[in-house]
Amino acid sequence: MLLAPVLFLFASSTKIVSGADWCYQSQVTCNHTCTGPEVWGVVSQHCNGRSQSPVNIVTRRLLPDERLNSFQFIGYQEAFHGRLINNGHSVQLDLPSSIRIKGGNLSAQYKAVQLHLHWGKDGVLGSEHTIDGEQFPMEMHIVHIKDEYNSLAEAGGDRAGVAVLGFFFEESKSANKKFNPLIIALKNITQPTNSTTLKGVSLEMFIPPQKNMTKYFRYDGSLTTPNCAESVVWSLFENTVPLSRKQLAALSQLQSSSGKQMVKTYRPVQPLNGRQVYYSGGHVALVSSVLYIMSVLVSSTLSHYE
Repeated sequence: MLLAPVLFLFASSTKIVSGADWCYQSQVTCNHTCTGPEVWGVVSQHCNGRSQSPVNIVTRRLLPDERLNSFQFIGYQEAFHGRLINNGHSVQLDLPSSIRIKGGNLSAQYKAVQLHLHWGKDGVLGSEHTIDGEQFPMEMHIVHIKDEYNSLAEAGGDRAGVAVLGFFFEESKSANKKFNPLIIALKNITQPTNSTTLKGVSLEMFIPPQKNMTKYFRYDGSLTTPNCAESVVWSLFENTVPLSRKQLAALSQLQSSSGKQMVKTYRPVQPLNGRQVYYSGGHVALVSSVLYIMSVLVSSTLSHYE
């Protein structure tokens, strides 16, 4: 998960972590000019922790939790102007703090900070979390922090200081028109540190209809980029967001801070180390049923975005 624009500076117990210190496996070069995921522990000791993210969600091991009720999405429907930036590792959209979430058995109300994306190459296989080993084309993280904190770095010191809503993407035959403003804006941020203003968008444009957001997976984990602070309450929604192959592939036109094509921007899955993943939807379906439902929902919800 990406934290601060461009430099990603954190105060950690070991050192200041800069975005120039680390990279994804797809950006590692022969002369080791950047540190890949397998050795992120050199960049920040937190990355070697036992509650790291992302993880593989094994559906037959899920436990239903009746306390995982519906979220309240405050300000998600309100239009705003936000800065969209190529921060060298991903695309990040800064969000107004008036956007908030509560419910979902969260211990507090959380305010929005930013959203960002993780993707593969040319529109295939790029999510960070997986379900029964299945990887999705893309994953979006909407990052929130507890109201009492002023920054992600400050919230990182609280085991539940950060709440991230995660959304999986599926390829659809038709373009998702509500994503067009973001897709079109990518041509203005092809180089690292480039930014542009995304005008008149709302968060509800980028997520499934709220009535379809009652089923989600929950576990305690970490940020998925250095400094890998173990401060995140994860909620990963079962309903997927549809995008066409062309829209998904548009992310691959960006350039990373290493000078390479910005592709395969995901951290490998991490061991659960005894952690339990919970499910809000009551009955836990078998993997074949889950994946079937997801594929059906792509086509059935596409009209919401057109």
